[in-house]
Amino acid sequence: MQHRVAVIGGDGIGPEIVHEGCRVLEAAGERFGFDLEFTEFPIGADRYLETGELLTEDDLAELGRFRAIYFGAIGDERVRPGILEKGILLALRFHFDQYVNLRPIRLLSGVTTPLAGKGPDEIDFVVVRENTEDFYVGIGGRQARGRGHQDLEVLRSLYSVKFGLDIESDAEELAYQIGVVTREGSRRVMEYAFDLAMRRKRKVSSVDKANVLSDVYGLWRDLFTEVARGYPSVTTEFTFVDAVTMWFVKNPEWFDVVVTPNMFGDIITDLGAMIQGGLGLAPGGNINPRGTSMFEPIHGSAPRYRGMNVANPIATIWAGSLLLDSLGEHEAAAAIVTAIERSIADGVVTRDMGGTASTSDVGDHLVRQLGGRSSP
Repeated sequence: MQHRVAVIGGDGIGPEIVHEGCRVLEAAGERFGFDLEFTEFPIGADRYLETGELLTEDDLAELGRFRAIYFGAIGDERVRPGILEKGILLALRFHFDQYVNLRPIRLLSGVTTPLAGKGPDEIDFVVVRENTEDFYVGIGGRQARGRGHQDLEVLRSLYSVKFGLDIESDAEELAYQIGVVTREGSRRVMEYAFDLAMRRKRKVSSVDKANVLSDVYGLWRDLFTEVARGYPSVTTEFTFVDAVTMWFVKNPEWFDVVVTPNMFGDIITDLGAMIQGGLGLAPGGNINPRGTSMFEPIHGSAPRYRGMNVANPIATIWAGSLLLDSLGEHEAAAAIVTAIERSIADGVVTRDMGGTASTSDVGDHLVRQLGGRSSP
């Protein structure tokens, strides 16, 4: 069996951590009897600064030939914040309709959590974040007095009802953002979450803020109730996003699969990363179950450490495990996570985890754990 994987190293530490990830995936392939063919794409800040190109139509056409993209990191101090992130990372997610953002929140053996008295048995759940809707659809604007207002009739009515003011004469400046939740978008991500729960502990927690944003998240609640009827063996619950941040810290063992709209998922998964030991241990998947999916660490590009061989590659390597799992190589995917735990137990970790190992040292150790050869 051969799997073709697109590789985008991106910016900063991205190329070097993805390099180690590819080595580990290859070692897993050798052990479990499959081949990987990697194709690299020079997408990122360097190309943008040289040519002005972010993502081209040719890029998207070529990437669409792959079931999986292995992504390093994006962001460069030479480029204004948001340009690369929106023009590359978010553009890929939306173009390939990667409607599931999958974030395992799992405390690995040997890793210290800031939560007193909690261990690997208590911190092991998954956040399924809707990845294409909510307040990230890009509908909004910022208008100053006298410059005209987009969506004027809607805004005039809203401003008058809420504040008793006329936006054309009374508002010095106004900014607005519109969140969009659809029946189709909510249903498909919830079905993914329930299917995942059927393979785990059979519990799904829904996150929203329907007590305040009752229209947009009222639809989310209605859809959750409808989808749950099709999974009678799964326990369900509704939680407000502010409450869930408290319970993540107090009782993380309460959760199994958490399904959440886009914006809230963006927030609570960073909290999850901290309780599992930090961003260096936090992988993520952007998944289209029937199309092209993308796997990445959730941390940034850390450009100051570029080329220094000091970055922690574990999140990226763990993201590679998610990639293999998506391709059906479940045994190899599990073996990579086991190898990561052994590397931590052996003390072969980078300085952010209290060790002295380099990026490539960690890669070498994991390759050996999987039965492959380390770099010369």
